[in-house]
Formats: sequence, structure tokens, C-alpha cells
Amino acid sequence: MKKKISVIFLLCLLIMCISACSNSKKTGDNKGDNKKTGNVEVRVGSLKGPTSIGLVNLMKDSEEGKTEGKYSFKISGQADEITSMLVSGELDVALVPANAASVLYNKTNNIEVLDINTLGVLYCVTGDESISSINDLEGKNVISMGQGTTPEFVFRYLLKKSGVKKCDITFVSEANEAAALLMEDPKRIAILPQPFTTVAIKKNDKIKEVFSLTDEWKRLSGNDSFVTGVTVVRKDFLQDNKDAVLLFMEEQKKSTESLSDVKKSADLVVEKGIIENAAIAEEAISKCNITYIDGDEMKKNLSEYLKVLYDNSPEAVGGKLPEEDFYFAK
Repeated sequence: MKKKISVIFLLCLLIMCISACSNSKKTGDNKGDNKKTGNVEVRVGSLKGPTSIGLVNLMKDSEEGKTEGKYSFKISGQADEITSMLVSGELDVALVPANAASVLYNKTNNIEVLDINTLGVLYCVTGDESISSINDLEGKNVISMGQGTTPEFVFRYLLKKSGVKKCDITFVSEANEAAALLMEDPKRIAILPQPFTTVAIKKNDKIKEVFSLTDEWKRLSGNDSFVTGVTVVRKDFLQDNKDAVLLFMEEQKKSTESLSDVKKSADLVVEKGIIENAAIAEEAISKCNITYIDGDEMKKNLSEYLKVLYDNSPEAVGGKLPEEDFYFAK
């Protein structure tokens, strides 16, 4: 009898040990997952405008320790600064103009697109009442930012398609600079992205939106895929830290969806120095066409958009269209 009890006792002890080892392994696995994601800092760069607006909720949550991933953020007024930091390895992920992503891919073969973050946000803004469509820009001088990126190539494409032979473009480094020149003389004509269009109009009632480049694009190209901004990642970083990148994508999507709380998001936009006034920020957010599109839909929309640019000017996309490995698939 004592022998039986001893055997039963030993069996129970063995079962408890196996169970403990199993739990220990699960805990170890979870720690491994955290190590792959939570302990890897993803360095994110974005432009002062819609791309950064889409991230403000993620930025705030990250600062307060509410995110699963670990992030640092860099906001710049110039695309060149962000792309240079990405190429040099100072950034891992960047939200950049769509054509710039293609140019970087062709130059480095170290860029992959994760998602589309912004659709059409460009407007022609002026107090000149003779302007109502792109055809009215014949012989005019237009102020624009974004030389060598989406605003320039889209605008030049639309001028060509509409038959405008002569339209001089004065480039400035940032949208704020273009808006300031427009404020000095409302009769000037500028191509501005949101939210700077709304800011300029609110500050001077002589200025108004005269046409949307998105509408002109659809009319003249016959294509609905007007993609302004995309999110890219360095391929070498993606290969070593895929879990961290996937987690970033989830939290970026959540941040974009959180813009539905417009008042809270507007306050964050002001806090980050993107727009000075919360009331203007509230109005601008709804016009910024901020989105989150990944997977097959991203590939379809972006490839169609780049094809239109390529057919008009191959240099706009870096000389050739990107290969399949340009488009990230989970």
C-alpha cells in the first residue's frame, strides 16, 4: 500500500514538473516576442503636414508609454531631409512623397513600401478671380513647394495634359513659405497642400481654393489613383525586425483611425507644431485625405499612379518603374 502511494506521489510530482516546464517555455517564448518588438526602437520620420497629422495619436501614445512598440519621431518641413536620413540609416521608417519612394528604390534598392498614408491634398489657391481651372494658368507664375517630388511632377503633368504651354513655377523650400508669400499678395497663385491651404484661407479672406489638383488629375488622366504620400521602410531593417515593422503598421493604422476624434487630434496637431490654431486644425484634418491602405489595394493604386508619372516623365519615378519587391506583402 505504501509502495502504491509512493508511486502515485511520484507520478503527481512528475506531472507538476512537466506542467511547470511547459509554462516556463511559454513565458520564454513571450519574452522572445517582446524582445523582437517592444525592445526594438523604430525611428520614424515624417513631413510637416498630412503625414505627420496621421501619426500624432501614435506619437502621443508612445510618449505616454501606451504603445506596444517602441518609437522615436522626427518631423521635418523638407522631404530631402527625411529621405537623406532614411538612406543614411538614421531613420528606419519614413512617410514620404509617393514618387520619392520610387526614386529612392531605384537609387538604393533598399526601400519597400508598407502603405499609402495620404491621397490627394494639393490645391490651387489664389485671390486672382480670373483663375478657375488649370487651363487659366497660361502665362502665369505659380508658387509651389516640393521641387523634385509629387507636387512638381503632378503639376507639370497636369499643365502638359491641359495644353498650357507657358507657366512659370517659383519653388520654395516649404509650404509655410509659399503660404507666407500668398499672404503678402493674395493675387499671387500658389499650389499648396492641406492643411496649409486651410491655414492660408483662414488668415486672409481674399484667398480661396480655386481648384483641386485631385479633380484635375481624375479629369485629365482618367485615373482615380492620386497618391500623395506613402510609408516606406529600409529593407535591411525590415529583414532583421519584421515583427517590429508589422507592429508599427498596426499602430499606425490605429493612429489614423483615431483622427475620428477630431478635437483631441487637433489639439495634438497644435502641440506638435504642425498648425498653430486648434480651430483651424479641426477644419483641416477632414480635408487632408489621410488614409491607411496596405496590401493588394496599396500595390494597385500606387503602381497605377507611378505608371502615369512614368509615361509623362520617367525621371519623376527614378528612370524606371519599381519591381515587385517594392511593394510590401505581409
